[in-house]
Amino acid sequence: MASSTDNALVYTNDNCIGCNKCISACPVLTANYAVEENGRNKIVVDGNQCISCGACFDACEHQARGYRDDTERFFEDLKKGEKISILLAPAFLANYPKEYATVLGGLKNLGVNRIVSISFGADITTWGYIKYITENKFYGGISQPCPAIVSYIEKYIPELIPRLVPVHSPMMCGAIYAKKYMKIPDKLAFISPCIAKKAEIDDPNCGGYISYNVTFDHLMRYVREHNVSGAPASDEIEYGLGSIYPMPGGLKENVYWFCGEEVFIRQIEGERHAYEFLEDYKERVLTGKELPFMVDALNCAKGCIYGTAVEEEKTKHDDTLYELQKIKEASKRNSKQSAWGRHLSPKQRLDRFNRQFRSLNINDFIRHYTDRSAGVGIKYPDTSELDIIFDSMGKDTKEQRTINCSACGYRTCNDMGAAIYNGCNVKENCIHYIKDEVNREKILAEELSAEMREKNSLIEAKNEQIAQLIDEVADDFDSLDISIGEMSIGNNSNAEESTGISASMSDVVTFCDELKTALTSIQSLLVKLEENNLEITYVAEETNLVALNASIEAARAGESGRGFAIIAENIKKLADSSKDTASDSDRNKEEVQNAINNLFSDTEKLISIIDGVNIRVTNLAASTEEIAASADMVSTISADLREKLNRLHNNA
Repeated sequence: MASSTDNALVYTNDNCIGCNKCISACPVLTANYAVEENGRNKIVVDGNQCISCGACFDACEHQARGYRDDTERFFEDLKKGEKISILLAPAFLANYPKEYATVLGGLKNLGVNRIVSISFGADITTWGYIKYITENKFYGGISQPCPAIVSYIEKYIPELIPRLVPVHSPMMCGAIYAKKYMKIPDKLAFISPCIAKKAEIDDPNCGGYISYNVTFDHLMRYVREHNVSGAPASDEIEYGLGSIYPMPGGLKENVYWFCGEEVFIRQIEGERHAYEFLEDYKERVLTGKELPFMVDALNCAKGCIYGTAVEEEKTKHDDTLYELQKIKEASKRNSKQSAWGRHLSPKQRLDRFNRQFRSLNINDFIRHYTDRSAGVGIKYPDTSELDIIFDSMGKDTKEQRTINCSACGYRTCNDMGAAIYNGCNVKENCIHYIKDEVNREKILAEELSAEMREKNSLIEAKNEQIAQLIDEVADDFDSLDISIGEMSIGNNSNAEESTGISASMSDVVTFCDELKTALTSIQSLLVKLEENNLEITYVAEETNLVALNASIEAARAGESGRGFAIIAENIKKLADSSKDTASDSDRNKEEVQNAINNLFSDTEKLISIIDGVNIRVTNLAASTEEIAASADMVSTISADLREKLNRLHNNA
């Protein structure tokens, strides 16, 4: 698209603001491309698609469209000495009745050789049309003086190419006549009211007869800037009603002049209406419906007198139309040989017309056309493809898909979808898509705002919690400091008590050793005492037995006194043994008593030491309890601090 844009006959300048009015005016769906340049939307022209109808110039309020012609090159070549003659469009006299003659004189002063009126070329076209239609019964043909109409048919309705009347336009008929019949060897420049004539001039089907398209607008700008003026001059050839070709229905009036108003000529003008008509006309032709004698079709609603290359100021009033009416009346002459006599019947006029041009060969003026649709064909999406486009635009319902507001420049949402499908526009240029996107963004923004408000509330609450926790942590540190101080004092006191306890416990250990020894002695003595007691018990039992036996023997004393003596001896022995045992028992008892007394004394000392230790232990326990309490408090505070610090960390 870049190259076709760069070389486009019509182009977009830096004034474009992307308002889409050019799109709305354009009869070609894909001739305008929406692009972004320097962060700004801009509508550019695709030269391959454009038919140079100039509708965008009429629509644009920002003078954002320009066009290319050959005016500058024409004057440069004149300065170089190039031999140039001019073909003068009939609308020039109607637009510049006061400047007409002096401008032509000025051009001659610059080197222009000859001046040929295209009004005469229009007379040749009328003659050629009537001759070809009647001789070939070519009814329903479409006129082709307008290059925009021809271009549209060649590019977008090739089915109608066979219906284009195969006779050249007035411009080309005048150029062919100048070259072949007037034998003018010069380069030819067309003084033109039409941008699109440049495309016709460059068309290979037009034989390269013309070298320059010099538009009214650019010509008169140059004339005024360079003060181009000269002695009054005029065109060379007398002409008839061809002079009214520039007005709407001008061709129709010419045909009526020679064929009568009984023939039906379908007249159509206007940048949009003409092309809508052609689309309908295609169906009429293809379905074999009745056709008119011919179709007089012009791109410009007001005809060529207000063509696309006419100064804007001229198009704001009807002065040019009134001037053309004067030219029309002056063309109706009543000479005997003229085909323009008012008193003549259409048949008489046609007879004279044919006699006037009998020297012309119709084949010199035959035009050929080219099917150019392959290079520019518009692709229309099918239903499923259009659905995909609409879905991407958020157009989910039939109502959304048929809004047809035309804010995008296209008449319908379907046309916008087709433009997107062809890559010449984007969904962002749909105002309803943008509105929906804005609403969606608004909802998201509101949701985000609500979420942020909620988060802010949570943050505020957390901040309050953190502040409270900080205060609590500060208090805990104060308490911890106090507890640690108390523990320090307690530890100092405990250190002193522990030292005393340690000394006392050394004494306890000594006394315990001594007590152990005493207890061991007592244990030995007790063992001995037990043994003695067993012996005493045994002796006692034996004594009892001996006594018993002595009693028995005493009863028998009379008989056996010896037994008693033995018993008495045994008793004595037992008594001695008991005595010894008793002595041992006394002795052991004394030793035990002494050991016990010693143990009691040692125990008293131990108790005294233990009492001292108890006091110290009691003091130590109290202090320890305080320390333990303080330690518990420190532990609690530490755990609390740990939990609060964790909360602070988690809240951060």
